[in-house]
Amino acid sequence: MFASGSGSNAENLVEYFNKTVEKEVALILTNNPKAYVLERAKRLGVATEVFDREDLKKGKVLEALREHDIDFIVLAGFLWLMPAEIVRAYKGRIVNIHPALLPKYGGKGMYGLHVHRAVIENGEKESGITIHYVNEEYDKGDIIFQARCPVLPDDTPESLQERVHALEYEHYPRVVDKVIESLSEPRR
Repeated sequence: MFASGSGSNAENLVEYFNKTVEKEVALILTNNPKAYVLERAKRLGVATEVFDREDLKKGKVLEALREHDIDFIVLAGFLWLMPAEIVRAYKGRIVNIHPALLPKYGGKGMYGLHVHRAVIENGEKESGITIHYVNEEYDKGDIIFQARCPVLPDDTPESLQERVHALEYEHYPRVVDKVIESLSEPRR
């Protein structure tokens, strides 16, 4: 799993998969050595790796994935574009969650409160989450699942974010589980 920030979605996923026998979150990778996700991972007993842009570009991250025998990748608040070699190595085995209804409000720089602010400023009547496969472009992979919530007249970016987070916590683990179940055989 890749995360860049607080790691609340990562924690939710770890707790969900800790209830299963056949699946586990084996590794959390982050590009932010100060990310709170590292504390969450330590408390949950999940191995971690911190990397920088050079590690990502030069294949060290892909090596770490292989060393840990990772079959499937989940992005949970990871803000960098996934490199082509990782996308190719894990084709159809990388998913991400976006805090809006793609294809609207996606792309570079569209994360967190930036997304919710744009949704409100553009007068949208609904927002939600999109779970999608990862390809070599920001938020352009095939959509797997969407869930919606209303944008209320008195919403602030923060209040809308709370409702969207609730959708993430409710749906992301279950959808990831279904995607993994749909895979016919482990990647080698």
